[in-house]
Amino acid sequence: MSKKRKYSSSLVDGPLQATSRSMLRATGFSDDDFSKPQVGVASTWSMVTPCNMHINDLASLICNSIDDENLKSVLFNTITISDGISMGTLGMRYSLVSREVIADSIETVVECQSFDGVVAIGGCDKNMPGCLIGLARLNRPSIFVYGGSIRPGENHTDLVTVMEGIGSYSSNKISEKELIAIEKTALPGPGSCGGMYTANTMASAIEALGMSLPGSSSQDAISKEKKIDCKSIGKAIDNLLEKDIKPSDIMTRKAFENSIRVIIALGGSTNAVLHLIAMAKSINVELDIDDFEKIGKKSPLLADLRPSGHYLMSELNEIGGIQPLMKTLLDADLLHGDCLTVTGKTLSENLKDVEPYPENQKIISSLDKPIKKDSHLKILKGNLAEEGAVAKITGKEGLRFVGKAKVFNSEEETLDAIYGSEIKSGDVIVVRFEGPVGGPGMREMLKPTSAIMGQGLGDKVAFLTDGRFSGGSHGFVVGHITPEAATGGLIGLLENGDEVTIDAEKGTIDVNLTEDEIILRKKNWINPKPIPSKGVLSKYARSVKSASEGAVTD
Repeated sequence: MSKKRKYSSSLVDGPLQATSRSMLRATGFSDDDFSKPQVGVASTWSMVTPCNMHINDLASLICNSIDDENLKSVLFNTITISDGISMGTLGMRYSLVSREVIADSIETVVECQSFDGVVAIGGCDKNMPGCLIGLARLNRPSIFVYGGSIRPGENHTDLVTVMEGIGSYSSNKISEKELIAIEKTALPGPGSCGGMYTANTMASAIEALGMSLPGSSSQDAISKEKKIDCKSIGKAIDNLLEKDIKPSDIMTRKAFENSIRVIIALGGSTNAVLHLIAMAKSINVELDIDDFEKIGKKSPLLADLRPSGHYLMSELNEIGGIQPLMKTLLDADLLHGDCLTVTGKTLSENLKDVEPYPENQKIISSLDKPIKKDSHLKILKGNLAEEGAVAKITGKEGLRFVGKAKVFNSEEETLDAIYGSEIKSGDVIVVRFEGPVGGPGMREMLKPTSAIMGQGLGDKVAFLTDGRFSGGSHGFVVGHITPEAATGGLIGLLENGDEVTIDAEKGTIDVNLTEDEIILRKKNWINPKPIPSKGVLSKYARSVKSASEGAVTD
């Protein structure tokens, strides 16, 4: 028996497995295929969203490359949902939940079918960490392939341009006709949202982690480079099977530190904190929110990418993607070069011959002139977030904010207030009961933050929530506040007019209340939002851990 066939032989070898072989013959297996290692290809294809609408085309290229390497590919599907489409609706409650469903489904199919190796292809936000959690649990030779980024829309627009346009329309800065014109031209075809939002953040994090081939994270969805990426998978997975290189060999503590440094340099999404902690737990690596603060103190922000910057991922790809950035960080001893990757080589070996960025490019700053000398991802603690909160502070929105709370018990209430011009300069918007349990599902607040930016209030108000933010959110925003309101956190006891202080330099977030006042409010507290009694959200709310623990359900 080939050492590559560690699992599939139990399914197809010998007379007693005739039934299994008979069923597989009906799917297209030949006599020769039963002696080959089987590689499951998990496709997140769906016409639900442009992020994933092209992924079965990529899956076909991947399957062909695997079959060419004397292996046998077996294609299967898992779900996807769209954050961008469901944003601001109750449907968004299922977004983070889908991460767990994807991980569970990949684990279920691969274990049941006894595949020897796995390739997972993801596009939209939760696909990627969901795929990685599944691959980590299985811990057999695996590669992740990113579906790729969307091209810029007309006049350098993207999805966030549309959302901020709604805010501009609501404050009479543009007409409905102008808004519809943006809507029709902002998204020109397949691919994930084009800025350094959560999809591109997680794709970059996974490449830095060593779980995708070099260059995979920045390629356009519809491009020659992405096709080459997919056609290279067969040889790569065959090499991993031959050497028995598994996710546990790649997804080490050092590799997670590399991943964190790269997403900080790129100005990545706050969701990376949530997802990387969850991914680390799935492979039994110790990682917590305080690690992001420790690593962040010596990690500069270098990329002028949206949402806080100007450029889009496709433009970064045109000058070399994230590989030259990683080479720069490695040469400055900011990355661990000895980490193994899915190429079978170390990170240092992968980056050895990478050329630097062109001299006149404006997207990536030099280490001696960073956009910010330390991380934009700040971990805040205080009486309002005893277990921690995650802020996205680039410095453009200021480092300290003091204001009066304006409290809402749902995202819908908040949007009504913003669109109704009830939010004023100096307000601290508080959106609660949107955490993992309270949502349930921890909705993203891109619609309200985009509306605020569209109204020109981005640097004039603060926004706090026990929910989370899309990678497209920017401004003075603080999310993942734990304990969350639904589990008795202080955010659930705030009242209109309470004074809140956020200090990104000190890493604190506090409300100016005496201990006696807090005790009194706790006595009178009633949860206004009971957990659903049945269905996916009910199961999720009853099993999910806090955001500070990655909102995992294991």
